[in-house]
Parts: sequence; C-alpha cells; structure tokens
Amino acid sequence: MIEIRIHGRGGQGNVVAAYLLGIAAFEVGQYGQAFPNFGAERRGAPVTAFVRIADHPIRRRNQINAPAFLIIQDQALLHVPGVLDGLLPGGGILVNSSLTTEELSQQMQRDVIAIPAAILAKQILGRPVPNTALLAAFLTLTELLPQDSLSKALSRRFKGETLAKNLQLIQQAASQVPTGIWKEVSHATAA
Repeated sequence: MIEIRIHGRGGQGNVVAAYLLGIAAFEVGQYGQAFPNFGAERRGAPVTAFVRIADHPIRRRNQINAPAFLIIQDQALLHVPGVLDGLLPGGGILVNSSLTTEELSQQMQRDVIAIPAAILAKQILGRPVPNTALLAAFLTLTELLPQDSLSKALSRRFKGETLAKNLQLIQQAASQVPTGIWKEVSHATAA
C-alpha cells in the first residue's frame, strides 16, 4: 500500500486532487482511498488530504502519519510545523514552486522536486489551481499509475472545455519532471 499526504490551502483543489488520485487508482483496477482533514473551512486555510493506493482492499481509516510521498500545493507550507513530519526514509516531496528543483532543494537542505504547477495552471486554465498539474507530475515521477488513469478520472469530473484544458495541463506538467525517478520508492513501499 502506498500512502500519500497532500498539503495545500483552501481553494487550491487539495481535496479534489486526493479524490482524483483515488479514482485514477480505480481506473486501473487498484483500490483507492481518499479523504480530507479540514481546519477552518475558508479560502486560504491549510487543508490536508490523504490518499492510499493498494492492490488489495484498504481497511485502514486513520490519517496518514508516515507517508511515502508528500505533495505540497503551496511552497509556503514547507515552513509550517508538521508538514514534513513522518515522511518515510527515501520518500519524495513534490512542491508547487516557481523556484527550480535545485534552488528549492538547496533552500530546504533536502531533496525535493519543484514544478511551477500554479503558473502552468494559470497559463492553461486561466486560474492558478495547481492540483491536476501536481498529480500529473507525481504520476510521472512514480509511475505508480499510468497517466491515462488520471485522464479518465478527470473525464469523470469535468466535461467540455474544462476537461480539454485539464488534459492539456497534465500533459504539460508531466513533461516538466523526470520519468520514474521515484519508481523504486513507490515499489518498495508497496511491497
């Protein structure tokens, strides 16, 4: 079972990202579980969402304290106490940032992958909502699920021009990160 924790702010599509990832797992015959944890329900408030993906039924129902991966939708959250807590050794951190991977890794003094997801979303969708771009990058990095599964999950949620733009966004985002560099982590944690 792979456990993923997604940190963002209200209005960034954090909960939608978790559900899309869970649905993408179902699309390829895997089991998926996604659920949020809210503080104050207002735009800009920190929001955490949790995703589990497995090849067997998932019986756990608790929050994820030791994720294999963190997806951070707002770079400023990297400095909030507890956001990076519990990451498994060798786990991956994907961050929406205008900084390069090298710049952010140096600033954080740890390995992270940065992608300008909000900038890409603003260019393609007209709104700086980083969620689908981050999911495409995450799937490219891990090869946990095929990109097509995300496309199918998006088609369940969106239609028409919104779907077309999101499909364009995930293609663009997937091309911005190296393919499969976290594949070992995803397979090791699932074993």
